[in-house]
This record gives sequence, C-alpha cells and structure tokens, in this order.
Amino acid sequence: MFAIRVKPGQEIELDKVDPGEDGGLAKAAGLTKLAELGDELSELTELLFAASTHSLLVILQGRDTSGKDGSIRGILGRTNVQSTRVVPFKVPTPAEAAHDFLWRVHSHVPARGEIAIFNRSHYEDVLVVRVHDLVPEQVWKARYDHINHFEKLLTDSKVIVVKAYLHISAKEQDERLREREVDSNKAWKLNVGDWKEREFWDDYTHAYEAALRQCSPANAPWHILPADRKWYRDLALTEIIVEALRPFADDWREALGKMGTLRKAELTAYRKSGEPSIGKAS
Repeated sequence: MFAIRVKPGQEIELDKVDPGEDGGLAKAAGLTKLAELGDELSELTELLFAASTHSLLVILQGRDTSGKDGSIRGILGRTNVQSTRVVPFKVPTPAEAAHDFLWRVHSHVPARGEIAIFNRSHYEDVLVVRVHDLVPEQVWKARYDHINHFEKLLTDSKVIVVKAYLHISAKEQDERLREREVDSNKAWKLNVGDWKEREFWDDYTHAYEAALRQCSPANAPWHILPADRKWYRDLALTEIIVEALRPFADDWREALGKMGTLRKAELTAYRKSGEPSIGKAS
C-alpha cells in the first residue's frame, strides 16, 4: 500500500514520516499505476451508484497547499458526476455554531448510491479549535469519542468511510506558497492567513497526531498520504479508495444481476400481456 494506514490507538510521529516518499517508483511508473487504479475506481463507483446499497464518504484533511483541491479533481475525473458532490467546510456560520459541532456535518453525509468528498471536515473541531483555543480543553478532548461514535453510526448505516491526511513538509509548503506570488495565474490563491497558520506548525503537528491516534478505529481508519509529490499523493489516495470499495464489488454485481433478471421478467410479462404496436391505429 502506498499510503500508511493508522492502526487503532497507534502512536504517530509525523516528523518521522517522509512527505517526499515515492514508494520506490519512478514518476512514469507511478502514473501508469494511477491510470490502472483510476479505471478500476470508475468501475467500482459505477457499481456503487447502480446497486445503491452503500455510499462512500471521502474525508480529506491536510495543511494549506497539501493538495486537497488537486486530490478532489483527481477523484472527480474518475467518478460519475451525477452521484458525486464536494462539501467544503469553512468557519462555522452563526447558525452552525449555535448547534453541536456535528450538526452541520450530518446532513452532508451521502445517501446510498452517492459519493461525498469532504474538503476539511468535523476534524477541524479537534484541530484548529484546539490550536487556537477556541473552546475549553475539556470540550475538544471529549470530541474524539463523539467523532468515533458518529463514524460508527455511519459505517453501521452502510457508509464506506475513507479518511486521508495529506502529509506535506514545511519546505514544500513554503515553495508552493511562494509560487503563488510569482505566478499571476495562481495569485488569486494568496491568503495571508496561510502564512499566519505556518507559525503554528508544531501545534498543528501535535493536534494531527492526536486525531490520528484517537480516531482511527478499524471501521474508519486514517491513512497518511505523503503529499510532497503530487502524483504519488494521487496514487495513494486512489489506491485506498479502491481498496475500500473492492470487498463490496461482488455483492453489488450479484444484486445488479438479480435486478436485471427481475426487470427482464417484468418486460417479458408485459409483452405477453399484449404489447401495443407503436404507430398503428388501434
């Protein structure tokens, strides 16, 4: 596996995880593998949509410039757009802040047959909230259990949950931020807030490590994706989604086979009952 799967309760030290990992692949070989997995992802998500017995929720977390938007474009290019939507989570509105922290999240969970991609998520409530002391410590600490219970409810309800942390280095982030200053086509992305958040790099590292450790149960594990190489990030993400869907493929095909048999029988019965002739006077 190209990503690192976090085991339940596993202690993670992000400084010891190489953001520039390439899996021993040259870029060309990696892109070839990505294309193969992309074809399989397209097939699996079509089965997901047609069978409509499960849904897929992809949760993307990562620091600024780690590639969440790029990753989303890669997924959208390999899925059925009529069944896929992207949900970005920003600062809570006054109405959202007046409810429990999961209130604004639950309504965006995909229905059966659908795919939802969260660009940031409910994990912001144990990340940015923790780093900037937006709520008391006892409040955000309790949220780890709330998140685990919430995600258990989802997986018990046939939501396939895939969680990916895009792991970028401080050096690579610096280069990507500065690139926006010199490239007129990317200048619109400039945000002084991105630079301010870099001042809290170590604090965010600790917050991510805690979230990865405390919220990676077997039913909804976290995966760490080295993100300095964009092609490798996309390869790792596509692989973990494909591996999450594969175990259901045979059941989906069987369900669709039964559905096809039933509909053929209905059509046969309809024709035997006296199918009308189109274009002829009655």
